[in-house]
Amino acid sequence: MGRLKNRILAKLLTRFPKLLDRIVAATPATAVKGTVPWTPVKKRLKDSTVALVTTAGVQLKGQPLFDMMDKDGDPTWRGLPSDTPKEAYTITHDYYDHTDADKDINIVFPIDRLREMRDAGLIGGLARTNYGFMGHIDGAHMETLVKKTAPEVARRLRREGVDVALLTPG
Repeated sequence: MGRLKNRILAKLLTRFPKLLDRIVAATPATAVKGTVPWTPVKKRLKDSTVALVTTAGVQLKGQPLFDMMDKDGDPTWRGLPSDTPKEAYTITHDYYDHTDADKDINIVFPIDRLREMRDAGLIGGLARTNYGFMGHIDGAHMETLVKKTAPEVARRLRREGVDVALLTPG
């Protein structure tokens, strides 16, 4: 019943954005301790390797589903190889209406657009692996995300030689 309730709520909030505005206004912000990490881009985009990192709940069919039963979300990630055909992607996220993204994954995970940019020489290349997270993360899972899973993905991106990470929400 929990997943159905989440999906119905997501459709309602999409249809009535003023209701969503009220919920957002009533939700306390999460404080970030210290400074926000930022690294300026030092290479031209046409010489850069680009990765996609999404919080839209994108994953490959056959990978373990993101946990939608935990009210605090799921701080884990899924590796998404760049050479994956778009038919192999799915979205496991109940907190937004992804009806259109289910028809075209590029709405939340623009992998085809980046392939086109690479082929046109607008970017230097695509990361071998992109990453999918579930955007609804709260409570104790915030610490796991900030201290464990996000730094782990950042290390993987660095090891692969990624210069730019394009972040996409759900």
